[in-house]
Amino acid sequence: MGFEPRIVGFLCNWCSYTGADLAGTSRIKYQPNVSVIRVMCSARIDPTFVMKALATGADGVLICGCHPGDCHYVEGNYKTMRRYPLLKQMLRDFGVEEERVRLEWVSASEGQRFAEVINDMTEKIRELGPSRIRLSLDADRVER
Repeated sequence: MGFEPRIVGFLCNWCSYTGADLAGTSRIKYQPNVSVIRVMCSARIDPTFVMKALATGADGVLICGCHPGDCHYVEGNYKTMRRYPLLKQMLRDFGVEEERVRLEWVSASEGQRFAEVINDMTEKIRELGPSRIRLSLDADRVER
């Protein structure tokens, strides 16, 4: 069997998580590689959450929030949008491929879009292969 990516998905409670729920209740098929963590707002996702996910074995991280202008906390997604380029720079500094972390806006009515984002990200991570961080952690475990 080939490599199957492990992806952590941080989804805002009000839009993206509800969009994921819509995909499920609509029986839209998508890859099962994403483990979802529900947060109240995409602005709540501290960059250290992303780094910790990668350091503990995730091959990719998906951040989903409300569309700009539709945040239930007024400007939370704008904060996320400003923070995202800094996160990407930090990943580059650590030698992590930028494609391993992705930011998407998914509303509660976009179950099909949620499924497409999941499928697309899973394929891109599959092409990248296992995270070097994950590989080095696995090698450390074998040595112990």
